[in-house]
Parts: sequence; C-alpha cells; structure tokens
Amino acid sequence: MINQQYRAMLGERSVIRQLSEWSTARGAEIGYDNVFDFSLGNPSVPCPPHFTEVCRRLLENPDTVALHGYSPSATMPAVRAAVAASLQRRFGIPYTAQHVFMTSGAAGALAHALRCVGTPGQEVITVAPFFPEYGPYAAGAGLTLRVVPPRTADFQIDLAALEALLNANTAAVLINSPNNPSGAVYSEKTLRQLAALLARASQTYGHHIFLISDEPYREITFSGPVPCPARYYADTLMCYSFSKSLSIPGERIGYLAANPACEDAADIVNICAQISRGTGHNCPASLLQLAVAECLEDTSDLGVYAANMELLYAELKRLGFTVEKPGGTFYIFPKALEEDSVAFCEKAKKYDLALVPGDSFGCPGWFRMAYCISTEKLRRSLPVLERFVRAEYGPGRV
Repeated sequence: MINQQYRAMLGERSVIRQLSEWSTARGAEIGYDNVFDFSLGNPSVPCPPHFTEVCRRLLENPDTVALHGYSPSATMPAVRAAVAASLQRRFGIPYTAQHVFMTSGAAGALAHALRCVGTPGQEVITVAPFFPEYGPYAAGAGLTLRVVPPRTADFQIDLAALEALLNANTAAVLINSPNNPSGAVYSEKTLRQLAALLARASQTYGHHIFLISDEPYREITFSGPVPCPARYYADTLMCYSFSKSLSIPGERIGYLAANPACEDAADIVNICAQISRGTGHNCPASLLQLAVAECLEDTSDLGVYAANMELLYAELKRLGFTVEKPGGTFYIFPKALEEDSVAFCEKAKKYDLALVPGDSFGCPGWFRMAYCISTEKLRRSLPVLERFVRAEYGPGRV
C-alpha cells in the first residue's frame, strides 16, 4: 500500500514550484521573455570560471577509479579540513576537520542537523517568515515545527514571542540569516540576545537547546559581512550550501559545521555519518566535494543582485508598497495591497507577473519577489508592475 503520509503531501505542493511551472507554461504560449517570473530562487549569474576550471582539471585525472569512488561515510577528510580552515580564518572559530560534514546542499545539512539534535516527539522552533520546506524537514525527522510570529516592522526576531514557545520539549531553534523570504539580516544585537535567551532556557530545562543556523545566502549581502551566529552561541550547527555563492544549485553540495564548543562536538560528524545510513544520504558526489574545496572563498558576480535590489526597492516604494530594504539574499518581501496576498498574487498573473504569496512563509498579507533575473528583464518588468497596481488598485497610488 502506498504511504498515505506522502500521498497527502501531493495536495500540499510547493506554491513556489507551482508558480514556476505556471511561468514555464505561460512562457511556452507567449515567450518566456515576456513572463516576469519572480517565483523561484534560482541563481541567474554564471558560476565563477575558476570552479569550471577546477572541475575540468579533476575530470582529466586519468585515475578515474579514485576520482569517482565512494568517499568515506564521514565524507572526505581533506575537504572537511579545507572547509574548517576557511571557517576558522573567516570567523575566528577553531573548527577542524572533525567538526565538518559534507552534505547535499543546505537541505541535506538541515536534514542531518535536525536528526542529530532532535528526538522524534520533540519540537523545533523557527521564526516567521521562514522557508516553507522547514515543515517537511522537521516532520521527516519526527519533530513538530513551532513558529514565532513575524516582527514585520523590521523582520528581526521577536524574542519575547520566542521565549514564550520555549519549553522542556524544545530540541532546537532554527534560524535563517540572511533570510528567505524577507532579505533581513539578523543583527549582532539580535544574535547576542538570542544566545543569552537560549543559554538561560537550556539551564532552566536541563538540556542543551541547539541553534541550527541555515546560511545559504551568507555571501549575498549588501551592507558588509553577515554576523555569524556561531560566534555568539556555542551550541550552534551551521548549515551551508554553495548553491548561491557559486551559482551551482543543481550540484547539491554544502556542509554542516558543528561549533567546536558545542555539546558532544567531537561526535557530531560521526553521528551524521550514522544518520546517513538511515536516510540513504550516503555522501555527496566525490567530484563536487573535491571541486568546492578549491573554491571555498570564490563567488559568482553577486553584485548583480545588489543592482536588481536597488531598482526594485525604489520602484516598490514609489508605487506605495510597505517594504523593508533587504540586507541580503535575492528576495524582497513587500506587503500586499490587499489583506489577502493569495488573491493579490493571483491578480498579478493576469499581467504575467509571478509573485509568491507570503502565507506559506508564515506571513499572510505579504508576498515574495525573487529578483534573480537579468537586470534588463527586471527593468522591463517595472512598467508592468506599475500597470498591475494602477489597474487593480487605482491610478491614485502613483
């Protein structure tokens, strides 16, 4: 008999993916260049030439058996050591190879982190707005996801609301900075206060409450380096992906890094290797582990996203939207022009605009735009956005 849990999920498909599919279908009718698809966070700039060169050189290795063989269960030691050295150099935290586990992107890192620190029946807390897939990730680990309501004034963490959710059954708090979908970067002040709160709660409830930090957008920042959560709280598991920094989302490569000061730090990588046995993860591709080890501090031309953000933010403000200026990522998260953001985004489709309602991010009444498109296409979308606003919500808005 088919598993009914997964059958039920067929009716809960990702809104983002559905909009992306609609955009593709609409593009087949009128030309995709005429569809302004702000749905999917798919990097739109080429990967660095160095990454391509490294892959080419590795593939020219005559010892194909060694190149394409299985990596160890705990993933490649030399690659883990290279990642650890980079993290130590960048953030001043004494990571070593024993604290790093290579994964299939940030999703793989999160899957391992949740199983590593949570026991089925426990709870994990996240902060709205949040990436919708956190729900399935938590459920797959047997955990209940609880959500802190959004602080829409600035999209920092409502620490009082978070504290009210903490209890003896809390295994971890899951954060994402820079944030998908808001583009907010959690400030050093926020992270220090969060660390103090989790330290107090851990003492109160008699067990370590971990912080799982989802950081795939760490390199896409518009106002200086992003504060590193692991610098402020010892019990932090960092989850990272090279998908955005190197523009290689289809390669599915990232890592989990356990703060050397966290509980049982020496065992976490080996525990992750055992989790892999039960989930069928069995290590990311050897070729990709070796390739990213040589490109750890390379990035694509991420300045394109900053240019797109400035153009789109200025236009949204001109059109009268309530919107916070993003500190990073390639997303912006305005307030819809009516209470029902699903209805708002449905109306936008009449103008060939694919916008994602905020409901699935835990923030009804808002919507997300992924501006990882060419700047030329973004410029062409602005008159269309204005036409939509004028036609549906009145010419007096501009």
